[in-house]
Amino acid sequence: MKGDYQELVDEISALLGTPATLENRDFGLIAFGAHDSDDDSAMDPVRTRSILTRKSTPAVRAWFEGFGITRATGPVRIPAAPDAGVYRDRICLPVRHRGVVLGYVWLLDAEPGPSRERLTAAMDVAARIGELLADEERAGADLSRELRAVLTAERGWQYDMAVAALRTALGPDAEGLHALVCVAPWTGEDSPSPRTVPGAAALCVLPWQGPAAPAPAGAAAAPRRRAETGGPAGSRPPAPPGPGGGPAGAGHGTGPASDGGYAPGPAPRRALAALVRLRSADNLSPAATAGERLRGPAAVAGVAAPRRGLGELDLGWREATAAARAAHAQPRLGPLAHWSELGPYRLLTALPQGGPDPAVRALLGPAHTELARTAEVFLDHAGQAGRTAAALGIHRQTLYYRLSRVEQLTGLDLDAGEDRLLLHMALKAARL
Repeated sequence: MKGDYQELVDEISALLGTPATLENRDFGLIAFGAHDSDDDSAMDPVRTRSILTRKSTPAVRAWFEGFGITRATGPVRIPAAPDAGVYRDRICLPVRHRGVVLGYVWLLDAEPGPSRERLTAAMDVAARIGELLADEERAGADLSRELRAVLTAERGWQYDMAVAALRTALGPDAEGLHALVCVAPWTGEDSPSPRTVPGAAALCVLPWQGPAAPAPAGAAAAPRRRAETGGPAGSRPPAPPGPGGGPAGAGHGTGPASDGGYAPGPAPRRALAALVRLRSADNLSPAATAGERLRGPAAVAGVAAPRRGLGELDLGWREATAAARAAHAQPRLGPLAHWSELGPYRLLTALPQGGPDPAVRALLGPAHTELARTAEVFLDHAGQAGRTAAALGIHRQTLYYRLSRVEQLTGLDLDAGEDRLLLHMALKAARL
């Protein structure tokens, strides 16, 4: 395949009478034409770095993309910029296939430049390159099996074999920087092709045991309106049994923050895992972009910390799924949550999912939703009664009454720091 690319690049060089360079859409070098000129300015720092390191810097990429090459369907002329290390004008031939940009052919430009007829012929060759790149990406779509094997295997020889198979399939990309993204719930039939998601190296669908999708806007407010028109204050319809036999609301937090997040709902069954290539460890925008593009209106996305190579993909997947669970539990974190920004949910998502602590089990029942919400807001506000009452829109005496009921139900002392910590952790964990 690489030989085919080189032949096509040489064909463009011959057509236009100037050395050509082929890069993929992530500005990774694929092939380049020989340079036999005595003009040293032809080998400016940008072209030299691209050939020697087989990639361009993020700054160079941003500079060229600023000329609209990602959207162009024909040749784009780009002026020299000595301050950026670009000493010569460039011509960019976007390499596209079925409307999707897959790479770029770069040429040095000089007056009078190639004729329109020769550029048209070069674009025809670029289209043939696009077909090859598309075939290569379609082959990469089959990596769903390899990625799924890695993410479902337990540590040991099976995991090591799965990582080795994925490493072989990815080739040189395997040792680069990656971040895992979890999109849940995933409602598509199968995993999409990586070519529809810029930067994606592999995607696969996996079982998902996290919380249900967020309720539609307005759904959480209905029970309160019923309470105001005659129903018992804070009441909720009976909850279906959860996985452990108790109320599902005790283990799933699906409502928005204003309603406490304890309303039960059906758990989604599948999540989509995306392995996304990164250019640098401090720039997770490719992973965030992939998450936003893949998630539907009722789904969230979690992004793991970046890692080099494939050895810790299992840990990255735990981080990505934890971030997705936290985004479901706490709307202010989502709909796209980064593991590095989860705060206490980094610890809470690591706790065993064995149901709520016995002390708070009664409080988390459907009959005490308002009390649970009151306790959580009180603890979120560091136990400050004035701020809590204002946030809830209630009188202080009403707040004190509710807190006393919380103490009666749980047997916890809200003046004791450890009891407060236990209650706060239990309420946050219940959302997960």
